Amino acid sequence: MTTRRIRSAAAAAAFAAGVTACSAPGGGTGDGDAEAAESVVIGVGSEPDTLSPLLGYGKDGNSKIFDGLLARDTDLKLKPALATALPKIADGGRTYTYTLRDGVKFSDGEPLTAQDVVYTYRTILDAKTNSTARSELDAIEGVRANGDDTVVFTLKYPYAPFAARTVLPIVPEHVAGEQDPNTGDFNTKPVGTGPYVLTNWSKGEKLAFKANPHYWGGKPAVKSFTMAVIADDNVRATRLRSGDLDGAVLPPNLAATFEKDDGRRTYEAKSYDFRAVTLPTAGKVTGDRAIRQALDAAVDRQAMVDKILDGAGRPAYGPLPADDPWYARGIERPHDLAKAERILDEAGWKQGSGGVRAKDGQRASFTLYYPSGDKVRQDHALAYASDAKKAGIEVKVEGATWEVIEPRMKSDAVMAGFGSVGDPDFGLYTLLHSSLAGDGFNNMAHYDDPAVDEALDAGRRSQDPEVRGAAYEKIQKALVENPGYTFLTHIDHLYVLADRWDGLTTQLEPHEHGFASGPWWNIEDWQPKK
Repeated sequence: MTTRRIRSAAAAAAFAAGVTACSAPGGGTGDGDAEAAESVVIGVGSEPDTLSPLLGYGKDGNSKIFDGLLARDTDLKLKPALATALPKIADGGRTYTYTLRDGVKFSDGEPLTAQDVVYTYRTILDAKTNSTARSELDAIEGVRANGDDTVVFTLKYPYAPFAARTVLPIVPEHVAGEQDPNTGDFNTKPVGTGPYVLTNWSKGEKLAFKANPHYWGGKPAVKSFTMAVIADDNVRATRLRSGDLDGAVLPPNLAATFEKDDGRRTYEAKSYDFRAVTLPTAGKVTGDRAIRQALDAAVDRQAMVDKILDGAGRPAYGPLPADDPWYARGIERPHDLAKAERILDEAGWKQGSGGVRAKDGQRASFTLYYPSGDKVRQDHALAYASDAKKAGIEVKVEGATWEVIEPRMKSDAVMAGFGSVGDPDFGLYTLLHSSLAGDGFNNMAHYDDPAVDEALDAGRRSQDPEVRGAAYEKIQKALVENPGYTFLTHIDHLYVLADRWDGLTTQLEPHEHGFASGPWWNIEDWQPKK
């Protein structure tokens, strides 16, 4: 659920020549043409901080370097991966047993064993490991190996979505176990069981991969691919149009410019990805609940969907989209400027100079940061500031790198992106639980509501759908009365790719997309068009 840090792509121009040589999507002759036909170059907006699952990489699946015990199909249904079957569940949902697939090897040729699975989970659960995934594995009491091919998890409490947590990638103990998980070179030189191996990582520029000769799932037709890291949306579109890229993730307005291009195809993925403004309780202005409530009423969500997303999205009234089965009906709020003004009047925020309200000498003014180069977030931020101004709240919009934004997240507002698929616990717990305030990108707003914490714990620990449903309904309604974020839109993800491969599909996607999620989530299954 956390927001990925966008790295600088200042060297993108220098990288262009290398990409053209690698991909040559426009064609060519001789041996290079055959090589190019088996390679793909994708333009993405960001890169991960690490490639180690021990620190959180690939925790939701779709890593091309690693595999989990389980994986997800196109419809997000769980299926066996390193395990031979879905787990055997016993002891009232407290014991999960997996049997490993025979003959699986890591990319260095060494065999996968149950001890590698045990090492992976134990290391993530170790408090000394700086893992973003630890809170998501809270239910695990212990994990042990029975021989070389059986792994048994024991849970502290029945955790309904536990099997979905075992898409977590498995790492080799014989490599990673010899290093410090926080600083070792496994973070940038990973060894896994997945269909591809990393051949080069030029930070801020590209990550290059080739087919893993030891892959248990067969030889992919795409022999190599490159992820070109291009933070700026416009530059990504330009590079795609010029032929430097075979495909790219693009915002709606730029994807629309390729609609009449016969050589390319646009793919649209529905998602749980939402844009929201964090409203830190430590902020002098955002810490006032009346300000947060007024902003919730003043914002025009539908206008953002229509004008910023060109209709490729939906209004967000909370962290779950309206078509999610756990969505709390009746929490929809219309754009209501009069209500926003009434809330502020009653709370003592009176009109002041320049149309900006003030209370006890404090102007209703705060800064809202967005990551530079992200046009969609910039447009959301500017629209948000415009709506807030009409209610008498001054929102000063600034673009910056994540290196600049991160130290300010506790007290300044951020145009953030979140959203997880699979189970409401996956996204809501890290977004809202007070115990995770300030834990990296978890609970960026430092939200602290005891009733919400209690409901989050109830939803996580119960297997009864009615109990869980009541808990998540309570949470969503609490966010209306005591908002820690202004939820704006749920965004459809758009991708444009050269139309030369078969087998491309999209899944229902989380916030994290582009690098792992996208039509390339199953790139190992693509086949060249006849």
